[in-house]
Amino acid sequence: MIVTTADTVAEARRIRDRERRRLAEHGVQGALSLTGGSSLEGLLTKGDIDLHLRVRAEDFETSAASLALLYTAVRREIWTATFATFERDCDPPVGIALTVVGSEHDRRFVASWERMGRDAAARARYNALKQHGGDVEDAKSRFFDSLVQPVSPPER
Repeated sequence: MIVTTADTVAEARRIRDRERRRLAEHGVQGALSLTGGSSLEGLLTKGDIDLHLRVRAEDFETSAASLALLYTAVRREIWTATFATFERDCDPPVGIALTVVGSEHDRRFVASWERMGRDAAARARYNALKQHGGDVEDAKSRFFDSLVQPVSPPER
């Protein structure tokens, strides 16, 4: 695990831009953004680069097929009609989450990473999760769910 710095975030942005050019060269449409532990200073990361590709509903199937030619399809058991995941084994490894704009997974990605950017307590909880080591995917999923759940007002 490494802690991101201004330099590592800048490098992650360069990799995002490289992948954006690669996708454009292959005709893949959509908005590509940087997410994950490499996207914000102070977060723990394995050093991989997580990207989020947002596409229109009518472009989802074509985008998924195109991504499958450029990356390896992963975690197919969690795919839905509006969400798919891919990886590229390179240095550093690159993962792409493909979502339909406005879908449940899309809203969750966008809202949770926006909150991570502005909420120091959320970042601290994220780092605590990452420090546990091992397979933390289920715990991370519950954590991100908690970031986008509406907060109930206190009872009087």
